[in-house]
Amino acid sequence: MAVAARKLLLEGTHVIRDVWADTLEEEMGRIRALIETFPFIAMDTEFPGVVARPIGSFRSTSDYHYQTMRCNVDLLKIIQLGLTFCDNAGNVPLDCCTWQFNFKFNLNEDMYAQDSIDLLARSGIDFKKHEDFGIDVHHFGELLTSSGVVLNEDVRWISFHSGYDFGYLIKILTCKPLPADEAEFFDLMHTYFPGIYDVKYIMKSCENLKGGLNKLAEDLQVDRIGPQHQAGSDSLLTASTFFKMREVFFSGVIDDEKYLGVLFGLGSQPAVAVS
Repeated sequence: MAVAARKLLLEGTHVIRDVWADTLEEEMGRIRALIETFPFIAMDTEFPGVVARPIGSFRSTSDYHYQTMRCNVDLLKIIQLGLTFCDNAGNVPLDCCTWQFNFKFNLNEDMYAQDSIDLLARSGIDFKKHEDFGIDVHHFGELLTSSGVVLNEDVRWISFHSGYDFGYLIKILTCKPLPADEAEFFDLMHTYFPGIYDVKYIMKSCENLKGGLNKLAEDLQVDRIGPQHQAGSDSLLTASTFFKMREVFFSGVIDDEKYLGVLFGLGSQPAVAVS
């Protein structure tokens, strides 16, 4: 299947395509056709908040953050995944660059933090539609594994403060709880996602860039397309801010040896005890 013409990510408007159970296989086919041409993938997830905190002694601050992420990802279900596809120059497919995958989620059966659900509902997420028409996460995992999107050293993943995002994706791909050991988690992550940029980590090297994704976009004068707190719009904004930041602060070239494969908030940090 031929890939359509391309246009610059930072120019004009872009389509965010919603994917439900009945269109999943068709849309994954479209993605398989374009991944070789557009191997830069910006990713964001929406999930039902944080409901648990681990207690005890931890080897490091990073270990505490990892154990918090692990217990919540193991308990909860992903609600949305947004993927935005670009090439190395920041061009995107002409017809559609962003896919928003909507997963099965039932407010009467599944665990969640109420404040997070309220926020997502205000942002336009239709939980009744997720219950009735949402994607089965196991079927999605099978299609994702064979899509060329993961397990591919040529793909570069663009994310923002993305420990939880990759936690949910690894849970989907392995159909198992996350490893108890943080190092095992990173081994799995680097296997499925060999090339990851976390924009929040890269920001540490950029003078005067602070805060969350919206603040970064504002500082870089990048406009949002679509509603905040929906995964498609957030992945598109993550892609746009990455390429604008790369252009403004790094002369168009990110040092992979310094920035590739590092997640903000996870990794070696001083020890901590929590009770």
